Amino acid sequence: MTAPALDTAALAAFLGVPGPLRAVPLSGGKSNLTYRIDDAAGPRWVLRRPPTAGLTPSAHDMGREYRTVAALRDTGVPVAGAVALCEDPRVLGAPFSLVEYVDARVVRTRDQLADWDDRAVADCAHALVRVLAALHAVDHRATGLAGRPDGYLRRQVDLWGRQWRRVRTGDLPDLDRLHGLLSESVPDSSAHAVVHGDYRIDNVMLDHGDPSKVRAVVDWELSTLGDPLADAAMMCVYRTPGLDLVLGEPAAWNSERLPDADALAQMYADASGRDLEHWAFHLGLAHLKLAVIAQGIEYRARQGATGAGRDRAGEAVAPYAAAGLRVLAAERRGV
Repeated sequence: MTAPALDTAALAAFLGVPGPLRAVPLSGGKSNLTYRIDDAAGPRWVLRRPPTAGLTPSAHDMGREYRTVAALRDTGVPVAGAVALCEDPRVLGAPFSLVEYVDARVVRTRDQLADWDDRAVADCAHALVRVLAALHAVDHRATGLAGRPDGYLRRQVDLWGRQWRRVRTGDLPDLDRLHGLLSESVPDSSAHAVVHGDYRIDNVMLDHGDPSKVRAVVDWELSTLGDPLADAAMMCVYRTPGLDLVLGEPAAWNSERLPDADALAQMYADASGRDLEHWAFHLGLAHLKLAVIAQGIEYRARQGATGAGRDRAGEAVAPYAAAGLRVLAAERRGV
């Protein structure tokens, strides 16, 4: 999908700057649309807005994304500086948020890891895990972030079940069964933290010269207050081959040079000091989410809202559902 042109004159008027401004669509941002906003001095901001079609409830939330970034600015978690939020669609045709432009490297494909030696790859992986652990250590009360952390896991199971019913384009008994099993096994209690919801290597910005330095974590549209282990599990499950289909390219996070899901889980446990309690449930929930995300991409593709290379995302739905069932079955067997 070609990103629609922005009314840069309207944007300049909203910001109270003289302009002229230039909007350059950026790759990535696989759900929300992302633009670099330049003026005569060069890149200044990054603008995010929802896609033009196929929106699903609870996703594409500009306000949530913006308020999370603004709240985290002084916590030690690396984020781009929050600039402005506009929830009035009359300005640009859709709500949007603006953050400061960060001059850093985004690694999306496996080829982009080719010039790193094995030490740099390992250092990057450890840095990513440390940043996630640091996010989960933030006192969300002190940041002023609002939310309902109690009951998060039950709401997640229910939410992604509703999302599945909204975007499904056919029958998939394994996914229905996975959702049913998760519904029956929601843990009675869980920890509370700020969670990112979509954490992996291509949703961070790395220092150009040192891949062990995270300059900014981006793509906060799924962030909320919830169970940190659910966040960690998503990071781990993203290490499965289906991510290539979801992203429509050979995903860097699928590289064999990076630690596998089990190693990442242990790294997270060590960095955060958390026990991986109910880990099979969290992995199963992560597989459910990814299956529904992949199905959502296919759903939007049928409405003409998917970018090049992502027309096969629907092929990942069944494998994700089956993998989630295997995780839960292994737990029941005590494996």
